[in-house]
Order: sequence, then structure tokens, then C-alpha cells
Amino acid sequence: MKILAFSDLHLARARAADLVAASADADLVIGAGDFCNMRQGLDQAMDMLSGISAPFVVVPGNAESVDELTQAVPNGVHVLHGSGVEIGGLQLFGLGYGVPVTPFGSWSCDLTEAAATVMLLHCEAADILITHSPPQGVADVTSQGVSVGSEAVYSAIDRIQPKLALCGHIHDSWGVREKIGVTDVANLGPTVNWFEVS
Repeated sequence: MKILAFSDLHLARARAADLVAASADADLVIGAGDFCNMRQGLDQAMDMLSGISAPFVVVPGNAESVDELTQAVPNGVHVLHGSGVEIGGLQLFGLGYGVPVTPFGSWSCDLTEAAATVMLLHCEAADILITHSPPQGVADVTSQGVSVGSEAVYSAIDRIQPKLALCGHIHDSWGVREKIGVTDVANLGPTVNWFEVS
């Protein structure tokens, strides 16, 4: 299956146009959160992405709540947050929000490590794990050289060993690809990222 994946669109119109154009060649499109900015402009972001006709799976970032995202997406788009879906024979599981809790204040949609751990335990197996936050120590380094990823996400990847783990959130690590065991981990960013999973 040919998969187009991205994260952290943040209302970037030119990036959205690139993603929509590329999606014509995709069997599946995955958006790993932060479609808007500080809980503002989510409907506008979904309008920008409305040309995507392939199956589309999203998780909320810390810039939008799961309820806001569920309300904003077009019919047929799958919103995952502590839940999974099967598409084309692949098992996908998603968890959104910032993990651990960010320093950004009341607008940010965040989870504690403990809460994220509980939600990720609902996933017993997956081909693709989609989280907004990266795993601790992998594709999670800020421009100051600080590792700010999630222990809960790392533990879930280590336990489940999906074929692919997709994330975003830490802008300074966009484009970074590493491995945890057999799992390919990718911090996506708002560009066109292609993956093949069978």
C-alpha cells in the first residue's frame, strides 16, 4: 500500500496544495496532528485538504482537540485517539495530543505520560502506529538539543513493534527517520512523505 503521510500543517496553504496534489497517487493518507494553530482555523485547514479523495486517517495534535477535529473533518475521514481502524488489510492505531504535557499553556491539548500509557494499552497490535508526539529519545530533539518525546509512546512502539510509527510535533526533528527494534519511526513535518507498507 502506498501511503502519503504528513504532520504539523499549521494552516500552510502551499503545503496543503502539495499534499492534495500528491494524494492522487496515494492508497492511504495519514495526518499526524496540528492542522491549525492554537485551536484556531481548523475548518479552514480541512477546507485546504478537501481535495484528498484517498482513505484519510488523522489524529489530533496539541493544536486541536479530538472533539474539534471530529466535528471538522469531512465525512469518511477516520479520527483516531486511543482507537484503531483497519484499512486495506492494515491495522492502524492512533493517539493524538502533546505527550508529555507541553509548556504552551491552556490552549494546548496535552496528555500526561500516565494517561497516554493507559490509552496506548488499548492497542495490542498494529501495522502502523500514528502519534502526534514522538517517542522519547527518537526523532524528538529540539533546536536546543533537548530530547522531549514521550516515554509512553516509546514503550508502546517497543511492545507492539509496528512496521511503521509516524509522528510530528517537534518541528526541529521534521524529516528525521530512526528505528526502534524492527519499527521504522518517522517525524513527518508538513511535506510529502511516502511510505510503502504491505
